[in-house]
Amino acid sequence: MTLLNLIGWIGSALVVLSLLQSRLLRLRVLNLAGCAVVFGFNVVIPNWPMAVLNAALALINGWHLWRMLATRHDDRTYEVVEVPADDAFLTHFLRFHGKDVSRSHPRFTGDSAAHPGSTAFLLVNGDEAVGAMQFHSVGDGVAQVDLDYVKPRYQDLTPGEFVFRGSRYFADHGYHTVITPPGMLKPYYGRLGFKRQGESYVWELPDDQRRPR
Repeated sequence: MTLLNLIGWIGSALVVLSLLQSRLLRLRVLNLAGCAVVFGFNVVIPNWPMAVLNAALALINGWHLWRMLATRHDDRTYEVVEVPADDAFLTHFLRFHGKDVSRSHPRFTGDSAAHPGSTAFLLVNGDEAVGAMQFHSVGDGVAQVDLDYVKPRYQDLTPGEFVFRGSRYFADHGYHTVITPPGMLKPYYGRLGFKRQGESYVWELPDDQRRPR
């Protein structure tokens, strides 16, 4: 096998691998890389119809990637919709994604009665629920988060970051401190400026987000 053929096979493998991804961002990145490699391969051969096809696919992937990255912190992309902790759709959402929820939140039981007065919300993109958060007050303006979950296809886009940085949800509900779920696997809070405290992270809302008391 020549080096040129090997490059062509690598490009094809990247395209196939991209279609096996459940995460949208990863799918687009791998597909863009595969199309770029296959485009170069077909230019050298040359096979112009396939080169043009892969160039077009690479441009489409690039456009989608730009939109994903440019809008993931935009408050017009995501919205917080508050629901009761025992809401029927929330229960269905968490049951449907139960295995994935338990992988990232091994201590979450889904029992809304465990913390009377628990609050929950769905994080939505348009009319699609992409994640859910459940928390309860521990008093004195402190919220203890019990669940912070985003379904796999959106996890690389970090919509949870919008809740803390782009949304005023906690501030508008009178909280000044948020404690993240203890024992959460692969937490992302460190890069948001949260401070590690035992098995959790603590976020003190910035002064410009705090509601006057």
